[in-house]
Amino acid sequence: MEKLSLEELKSRLMETDEEYRRLALAHAEYARKIEALEALPYLSEEQQLEEIKLKKLKLHAKDMMAQILNRYRTQAV
Repeated sequence: MEKLSLEELKSRLMETDEEYRRLALAHAEYARKIEALEALPYLSEEQQLEEIKLKKLKLHAKDMMAQILNRYRTQAV
């Protein structure tokens, strides 16, 4: 298997790996929602809890994506 750069591997996984694609889309959606909350001048207690929850979900998605990347990288070696 050819050696791909990190960005090439991410791009290939977006095209070929359904789980990676689902996680990447979820990660982007969480980021969008967090940005919307952070743009508000004041967050209610409920909004603060939602922001914390979204940040945890976003981090979890990122961790899962990293695991998939590492799996493909070790297979390529």
